[in-house]
Amino acid sequence: MKQNGALRSARRPKIIGLLTIAGLIGIGGYWFVGANQRPQNEHFRSITVAHGTIEAFITAQGKLEPKEYVDVGTQVSGQLKHIHVDIGDTVRKGQLLAEIDPRVYQAQVQANEARLKSLKAQLHEQKAQTRLAEQKLKRNQNLIAARAISQQVLQESEAEAAVAQARVGATRAQIEEVESNLRGNRTNLEFTKIHAPMAGTVTTMPAREGQTLNANQTAPLILQIANLDTMTVRAQVAEADVMHLQEGMPAYFTTLGNSERRWQGTVRQILPSPEILNDVVLYHVLIDVKNEERQLMTGMTTQVFFTVGKAENVPLIPAEALSQRVPQEDNDQGKAYRVQVLTASGAQERLIHIALQTHMQAHVTAGLSQGERILLKRPQRFEVQENAARRDNTTRFRRGPQL
Repeated sequence: MKQNGALRSARRPKIIGLLTIAGLIGIGGYWFVGANQRPQNEHFRSITVAHGTIEAFITAQGKLEPKEYVDVGTQVSGQLKHIHVDIGDTVRKGQLLAEIDPRVYQAQVQANEARLKSLKAQLHEQKAQTRLAEQKLKRNQNLIAARAISQQVLQESEAEAAVAQARVGATRAQIEEVESNLRGNRTNLEFTKIHAPMAGTVTTMPAREGQTLNANQTAPLILQIANLDTMTVRAQVAEADVMHLQEGMPAYFTTLGNSERRWQGTVRQILPSPEILNDVVLYHVLIDVKNEERQLMTGMTTQVFFTVGKAENVPLIPAEALSQRVPQEDNDQGKAYRVQVLTASGAQERLIHIALQTHMQAHVTAGLSQGERILLKRPQRFEVQENAARRDNTTRFRRGPQL
């Protein structure tokens, strides 16, 4: 008896362990089967159609530069003797900016003037000799009629008169040459005083007083004058996006120093010649903006936003809901899609039309009304978007619009 009791006591823990394992297997199987039999509706989440503003735009990087500016250089070589302005000074048109040492050009002018005086004196002398030769020729012509002189004497007087007239012509040509050189040297002398070609602000000054400037090959740059009342953004737009831009369209930009302020402007020009950087084709787009406060400066980096479409106070839905495109020709109502709309009787498929669409949201023109709810997949992703849309119903994206 004692042995049988001991055997039963030894078997009891094994039986309990087997029953426990069987129970765990049963529970796991129940949950496995139940998970596979869960309704597919739990993979959807309903989103309410809201009203708001949708804005589609293209972004690009850019640099600020003055719309009107001029690089002031020198047309003559020499030592930069005086600079009468400094960076940041406001100058008027015609104001004296700098002076080149004029002594070399003054000497050239004086030499031309002296040479001109000498030639004019020679011209007077030669004219007198010409009159004398003409008088002698006339007298000899009268004498030859009376047979008082020989034919050779007459011919000699004719030659002397012709030579005298030729000397007068040669001297006059020399005078014209010297006068031309004198005008050029006087112009160079005037170029030693450099005046402002336009009104504006001195923005750069690479030259320094005492520096020797050589204008024989290229015009040395002394300073730059710019009109800072109007600035231009030179934006670099990718070739995939530039086709959506046109002259006169609105745009705005922000600067690194103040990303909260939007500077409004319009597209003035799209330059036709691209710039290729690292095998990327970029087109320069110019945008003008007023700068009365003078907060915008040359060389500032900007983030540019070209507005290609905007709609205010319109029905909006997440772009993820537009997965079932209906093939049809575009019309005034926009592109057509099918969505699942949650109604009192359950989910129903409905045809809707979309106008403006971004990567985040879409403008519904027909088929849905504010307050209706649609079913979306992947609810976790759009839960954040829905909360953000409740705070601000304006959506943007960084590439071109979906066409």
